[in-house]
Amino acid sequence: MPPIDQITAFASAHTVETILISVIALVLLVLAFFALRALIRLFRRWAAGRPTEDVLTIVAASIATGVSAQGMWRFSGDVLGFDGPLRLLLFAFIEVAVITSAVRARRNMRENYSAGIDGLAVWVLTSLSAVLSSMDARSVAEAVFRLAAPLVAAWLWERGMAIERVRITGRGRINWRLTPERVLVRIGLAEASDRTASEVDAHRRLTRVALAAKRVRALREAGASDRKLRAAMARLDKAMDQAVEYTGLAVDEKRQEALLSQIGALYNTSALIDLAPPVPWAPEPEQPAPPALPAAAIAELIDDEEEDVPAEPAPPVVDTAQRAAQLRAARQYWDQQIARKYVPRAADIAQEVGIPLLVAKEWRALWKLEPQAYALIEAAYREHGIVDTGTFPAIEVPERERVLVVNGSAPGAAAHDS
Repeated sequence: MPPIDQITAFASAHTVETILISVIALVLLVLAFFALRALIRLFRRWAAGRPTEDVLTIVAASIATGVSAQGMWRFSGDVLGFDGPLRLLLFAFIEVAVITSAVRARRNMRENYSAGIDGLAVWVLTSLSAVLSSMDARSVAEAVFRLAAPLVAAWLWERGMAIERVRITGRGRINWRLTPERVLVRIGLAEASDRTASEVDAHRRLTRVALAAKRVRALREAGASDRKLRAAMARLDKAMDQAVEYTGLAVDEKRQEALLSQIGALYNTSALIDLAPPVPWAPEPEQPAPPALPAAAIAELIDDEEEDVPAEPAPPVVDTAQRAAQLRAARQYWDQQIARKYVPRAADIAQEVGIPLLVAKEWRALWKLEPQAYALIEAAYREHGIVDTGTFPAIEVPERERVLVVNGSAPGAAAHDS
């Protein structure tokens, strides 16, 4: 009797039992639906902040671990004789140990920047699971498959750890001395730098010309026979013709300079013997300190007291926005004059910006202590012996004799003042 007929017959004979089974099955389906939806939401939330390759790595490693667990299920039943609940509880203990070691290794990586002993345990336990699973295989193909699945899982875990190691530490684990790139560079099939093929060819042709010229010079200085000199000159002419033809040596100034540099280095090799390079670990000679200003001059520079002028009333009170605008305008004027090698007086600032003289004095006293302005004031003192007070008249200097600053005025400023 077909299964559908058996189900129909059972439903006809046992109506109450069929209804109960149907209700229980419906409830289980609803629960399974909600559980599956919760798992999907949990997975999306977990994968939201992770790169795609990390998610795919974990998914693929989970599938490989499941294949390995299925092999251990058969091994525990066929070889160890486990059955029932005991088999269900004990068949995947190695896979659980692998996952535990992998989690601990990842935590060690984040805390100590190394997987440690747990990283080694992942590979040891994975290899053990692979060997045990393959021992219960029924064919060579199945044995190879059982061996490969756990190793694939371990490899994917290792690649995920390598990516996280680079992300945390900023460097790889090891730099191999023997790589395909190094081998190709060693045998001359690859270029170590990022030069193009034309640049490499031009460099080789210019080097060939320089070496040929050095050969001719060495033979001539050694008094070689005419036959050797003619042969060397022929090679030099040939190399030069090819360089002019293929590198544009006749019109390219940079390559002409490169050729001259190579020839200069090759011709003066013997000069390296007489060089006296400085000792890198020798103490540096002490530089003489620049002459300092007298104490009285420094005091006058810092005080910046103007000449005797009648006392001014207190500056009017202005709001914050207006004061900020005045400060920006004064600072802009100050920077422009400093760029012209001119230290403006307080009166100049007050007249230019339209602020009280007391405010201009206050701002100038702060700004003149900056390195550039202070250097100009000190240069004026050293050249002319004049101490900056902010009010001295400009010293008339010929236009051709440019100086840094003369006591708060630039060259040529005297002509404007007169």
